[in-house]
Amino acid sequence: MKTKILMLTMMLISMVGFSQKSELKAAEKALKSGDYQAAKTALESAAPLVEGAEAKVKAQYQLAKGNTYYNLAKKGDGAAFNTAIEAFNEVISIEEAAGKGKFNIQAKQQLGTLTADLVNAAVTDNNEKKFKEAASKLYLGYTLSKKDTIYLYYAASSAVNAVDYETALKYYNELKELNYDGSVVKYSAVNVETGEREEMDKFQRDLVIKSGTYKDAKDERSDSKKSEIIKNIALIYTQLGQDDKAIAAYADARADDPNDVNLVLSEANLHYKLGDKDKFKTLMAEATRMAPDNPDLQYNIGVINMEQGNLEEARTAYKKALEINPGYVNAQLNLSTTYVNEGNSLIDDLNSLGNSRADIAKYDELKKKKDDLFTEGANILEEALKLNPGNQAILNQLKNIYGALGDNENFLRLKKLIEGGEGE
Repeated sequence: MKTKILMLTMMLISMVGFSQKSELKAAEKALKSGDYQAAKTALESAAPLVEGAEAKVKAQYQLAKGNTYYNLAKKGDGAAFNTAIEAFNEVISIEEAAGKGKFNIQAKQQLGTLTADLVNAAVTDNNEKKFKEAASKLYLGYTLSKKDTIYLYYAASSAVNAVDYETALKYYNELKELNYDGSVVKYSAVNVETGEREEMDKFQRDLVIKSGTYKDAKDERSDSKKSEIIKNIALIYTQLGQDDKAIAAYADARADDPNDVNLVLSEANLHYKLGDKDKFKTLMAEATRMAPDNPDLQYNIGVINMEQGNLEEARTAYKKALEINPGYVNAQLNLSTTYVNEGNSLIDDLNSLGNSRADIAKYDELKKKKDDLFTEGANILEEALKLNPGNQAILNQLKNIYGALGDNENFLRLKKLIEGGEGE
C-alpha cells in the first residue's frame, strides 16, 4: 500500500511539472508569434502551478512574463511597464538567490532597453499633453537608472504640468536630498564658413577644430538647477496652502544662492499673496539693488505702490521701468492710470460743491486740476503710441481719457484708429 501511495504522489508531481512546461511553452510560443494577449492568458493559467516549482522554472516564467508585459507596454498599455520591471527584477532575484541561472542576463538586458523605451514613451506623452502618464514613466526610468537623475528632474516638471502637486513635491524633495545640480558642460565652436557658433558633443567639436573648419572652441557650464528646484518646492507649498513651509523653503534657497534675484522675487510674491506688503516692498527693493537694469522689478514696485495709493512712488518706479525699456506697454498704461486715478479722486469733491461764488471758484480750480491730470495721462499714452503704434490697450485707454475730457475730436480719432485695427 505504501508503495502505491508513493507512486501516486510521484505521478501527481510529474503531471504538475508537465502542466508547468505546457503552459510556459504556450506562453513562449504566443510571445514569439506576437500574440501578447494569448501569452498573458497562458501565463495567468501557469501562475498557480509555478508557485512551488524549482528556481529554474520560476525564473523562466518571470522572464516570459516580463517580456510579455514589456511588449504590451510598447503597444500602448503604459501600466504594463511596472509589471514588466517587477518580473525582470524577480528573475534576477531568483537566480542570485539560487547562485546560478541563465535567464538573469536576458532580464538585465531587457531592463536596460526598457529604460530607453520608457523615456521615449514619456516624451510622446508630454507631446500629447498626457503629463501625469509622462511623469510616472520618467520616474520609473529613474528608478531603473539611478545615475540618470535628469529623468527625476523631468518627472517633477511633468507632474507640475499635470497639476499633480503632491507628486511633483515628492520628486523635487528627492532631487533636493540628492543635491541635484543639473548643470552640464556645453561644447561649441565657430563655423569658419558661416561665422556662427554651433553646439556639439566634445568629441565632434575637438575633431572639427583639428580639421580647421571650426575655430574658437568654448566650454561653458550651464546654470545650476538647485535654486530652481527649491523655488519650485516653495511655489508648490504655496499652491498647497502650506505657506510656512514655503517661506522656510525660500530661506533654504537663498542661503544656498544669495545672489539669485529670481528667488528674491518669488519670495516677495509669496509675501504679497499673504498680505505682507511691507515685506514685499522690502524684498523688491533688495531685488532692484541686485538687478538694477531689470524693468519688471521696477514695474512690480510700481504696481504695489499704486495699489497702496502711493502714486508718486508708483510713478517713480514706472518711469524707471520705462527708462530701462521705453516700449514697456504695461508700465506706460499704469503710469497714465496714476494720473487718471488722481483726477478721479477729485470728482467727489467737485460733486459736493454748491452754487455759491466761492464754490464755483473752487469748482473751476478742481476741474482744471482734474483735466490737467487727465491730459497728463493722455500725453503719456500719445508718446507710448509712437513706440507701440496700433496697440489696442493703449488706444482704448486713450479714447476713454479723451471721452472723460469731452475732447470729441480726439475721441473720434481714437475710435477710428481702434476700428481700423480691429478690421485688419
